[in-house]
Amino acid sequence: MRIVVSGTHASGKSTLVSDFALRHPEFAVLADPFELVDESWDTPSAPLFAAQLRISAARLDPGEAAENLIAERGPIDFLAYLLALDDSTGMSNSLELLEHATSMTREALAHVDLLVVLPLTAADEMAPDADEHLMLRDAMNDVLLDLIGDSEVVGGHTKVVELTGDRSHRLAALETLAIGSTR
Repeated sequence: MRIVVSGTHASGKSTLVSDFALRHPEFAVLADPFELVDESWDTPSAPLFAAQLRISAARLDPGEAAENLIAERGPIDFLAYLLALDDSTGMSNSLELLEHATSMTREALAHVDLLVVLPLTAADEMAPDADEHLMLRDAMNDVLLDLIGDSEVVGGHTKVVELTGDRSHRLAALETLAIGSTR
């Protein structure tokens, strides 16, 4: 089972991945791609998101990754960030970049069994710091929710679910989807 946990920043991804990994050590954990990029890139930008998209897509290649894995973020996250950056800043990314990002996302998601999306909701929203680029956070959330409904991006193989609720509810739902489906 290959799982990707997606959502905007400060949506609970790290917590869910960590909680799941503690209970299911048979799953390899792929950390947030941000941890693998140059630390000098601390401001959201198209090059930063494109680099993370490439990393997140490459690590989902079946020849490169374990059969059972849970990844914090996938290429769809960074496609959403690229599109949200356009929306929130008014600066357009090149059409070529967006087409390539969409293609990479589609190809990578063909190797994902379960895409878990953690949407922002008033009931279970995390409290981000003021320096968390709140406009971009909200814009990315909206774009991501649109993208998961686009069969041209997600394809037909990947099961997509949105999880809401508190920490224990999200973990229980993920376990039911991931472990219950392999028994």
